[in-house]
Amino acid sequence: MAALAQYNAVGRRKTSVARVYLRPNGSGKIIVNKRDIETYFPLKWRRNVIQAPFEATGTQGQFDVVVNVKGGGLTGQAEAIRLGIARGLVAFNEELRKPLRDAGYLTRDPRMVERKKYGQPKARKHFQFSKR
Repeated sequence: MAALAQYNAVGRRKTSVARVYLRPNGSGKIIVNKRDIETYFPLKWRRNVIQAPFEATGTQGQFDVVVNVKGGGLTGQAEAIRLGIARGLVAFNEELRKPLRDAGYLTRDPRMVERKKYGQPKARKHFQFSKR
């Protein structure tokens, strides 16, 4: 066995990109951009989003996770990390694919912000029409 087995994966959501490194036989510690998860994501529901793949597969506390994430806001980053962790768990053990797929954690959310069009104030909003 290698000195340090590590499973890499990339997760994306909106404009956020998360590179996730899963290290088995860890203590369950999660580091995001060289900061502890509690300081990077102070809201508990965002931390729950990130830890959801571990709960779905029953692997809480078995991996140390190191994440580099950039772009977007905190919610997009959290969901990008969730996708990256799910993909990393599948790379670790292919049998975990079914519970992760059933929970919807392996699906890349394709929704992006629609671009603003010229001659309009926003993407879909229009200036008031005047016939005369």
